[in-house]
Amino acid sequence: MQQLRNDPFRLSSRLQLLPVVNSDGAYARAIEKWLYNQEFDAMVVPIPSAFRTQVLDAVTRLPSLACVLQTETLGWSSDLNSSGENEELTNHQRAFYVPVDPCQAVIAAIRFAIGEHKQIIFGDESTADFIPLTSLTADAYALRDCTLESFATAMLPAIAPIDDASQVQRIRIFGESISEALSNHSKVIALCPLAMWPWLVKELLEPTFGSDASSDLKPYGEVALSEPTAMQVDERSLLFFLSELPFTTAVHEQFRGDARKNPDDASIDYLKRLLMTARQTYKADLRDRARKISPLMLNQCMQYIRNLTLLERRLSPDFYTIVLASKQIIGDQFAIHVVEAAKQYAFDEFQELPTVRFGVSDLALPDGESYSAINRLDSPSLNWRNIDLNPRPKKDEKEKWAMQWNPHMQCSWPPEDKAIESFRTRLVDRAQQIISTDLAQSEKFSTSFLDGIDIRQTLRHWYDSQIYVKRIPPTVGRLDGCVMLFDTPADPRDYPWRATWFAEHAEESTLAFFASNYQQEMLGPGIGVATYGGAMFLYPPRVIHDIWQDEKLDFCDTLEQRLIAGTCKNAQSRQVALLSPIPPTTDWKRIAKLFGKRLVHLPLAKFSDQTIQQLRMFHVLNGRMVRSYASKFIRRV
Repeated sequence: MQQLRNDPFRLSSRLQLLPVVNSDGAYARAIEKWLYNQEFDAMVVPIPSAFRTQVLDAVTRLPSLACVLQTETLGWSSDLNSSGENEELTNHQRAFYVPVDPCQAVIAAIRFAIGEHKQIIFGDESTADFIPLTSLTADAYALRDCTLESFATAMLPAIAPIDDASQVQRIRIFGESISEALSNHSKVIALCPLAMWPWLVKELLEPTFGSDASSDLKPYGEVALSEPTAMQVDERSLLFFLSELPFTTAVHEQFRGDARKNPDDASIDYLKRLLMTARQTYKADLRDRARKISPLMLNQCMQYIRNLTLLERRLSPDFYTIVLASKQIIGDQFAIHVVEAAKQYAFDEFQELPTVRFGVSDLALPDGESYSAINRLDSPSLNWRNIDLNPRPKKDEKEKWAMQWNPHMQCSWPPEDKAIESFRTRLVDRAQQIISTDLAQSEKFSTSFLDGIDIRQTLRHWYDSQIYVKRIPPTVGRLDGCVMLFDTPADPRDYPWRATWFAEHAEESTLAFFASNYQQEMLGPGIGVATYGGAMFLYPPRVIHDIWQDEKLDFCDTLEQRLIAGTCKNAQSRQVALLSPIPPTTDWKRIAKLFGKRLVHLPLAKFSDQTIQQLRMFHVLNGRMVRSYASKFIRRV
């Protein structure tokens, strides 16, 4: 007993009983590390012997994934109802499977034993009465700072008693398999589910454990178990099959195969890699419409993931937390790319095996038959939660919506109108401040500081000990013309759509713009997405000639020149606000001077990249009736 206290896994000099927590990559790596320091010549695993050949063959093929499947068909069964008079005939179908997943602790142990040429004994029973054992376990991330022994013993208070007759029989049979292994081998390591550990110890130390339980279990109906078959898993359903995320599983495999890396770091590094991969695919998909996701934004996302994880009393985040944080920090479209990246398994290779497709709690065989899926590795139950994301439409749906588009009915999306009109107001206010600053006069301080101290003039006349103050004259009139250039020089092939829109009410401007083709990016029925290359605003709104059809502006060579010329021609104020990434060129100034106007430049770099990206993307609706349901499809990127 003193030896048992010092080493909770060792029951004798010849036997060690190792409790395992499946469905956790960190625990699987800890099992491999623990086995590396042990001496043994045989390993007993809690898998039925019927699965032996297929499981061992599939493990040698890792990291290619496989599933060893055994189906069960229960025939007609008789159940009495509450009155005891009627009979109800029911047909049930279940499938027992062993997931050959490198992040399953038992599979990782088998993989290690094969590499060390150790004897592997499959000691569990094969029965239709199998019920997976589940228990509450701590996050295996804690194994970075504690030993496997301390982690397992800390879970003992959370292990519930086993009083089910089928479970007691399973413990007895597994104990007999361990005893038989001890009679043929000198040193044995037996793996068992954590929920079975204390009761299996009791069975091994006190063979009379569970003697009162009936061993003659009555099967439910006529039971038929098929021969186990190895199958490959449909890559679209790996999320429901693997214990970790497919992307996480691949990262664990990459760290395991690289001697320069610590396998324990995979539980941290996978999150960084996942977000970086999602950022790459996000940029490639949305191109100019994508937000500029900076390292600072990714850092904020990871901090938010950490905070949500701690609120749920966990050490490592689950998939729901990662997607929720990505959605709330960066946006729906990035969260969708995180989901798609998480579903990718880098090592998955095609095998000449039948394909099985998994769901949340069921599976479908190649012949179309569906079964309730039961994992033979006693994995903890999962909690599935919903998150509201707007999925991207399929290609055939986009083509259908584009064909149904009515070219004579177009309108904008009101929330985006309000946003860009508010931004136009900010630009006009800043431009007027610049104009007032240019007209400011400097004079010596006498009795009032007026509009503030003129630091430049004060330092310039420091020798005469005089303070100079500024006098800014009041603004006369208001700018009514504003030009926004987001992409300079603009390629006409990128912005084939040029239009002039008139205001629907007095709070909107007269708008002319060049943008990408909205029909190439259909978001929903009657909803297209376009990106501004440049736009002009006239406020208060007025009726003007379409600048793209105006023959008087044909002297312009570029899209930017025509937009500036159209604004200068129709604006009433002498100044025109110009937002652009570069200072006004000589041609732009010449065009403004031709119409008696002056350009007031506002650098694009002075504004947030995120704000600009949001403003550049706008939605085109095929008629006002589309506004009634557009909010169901329109989400910010």
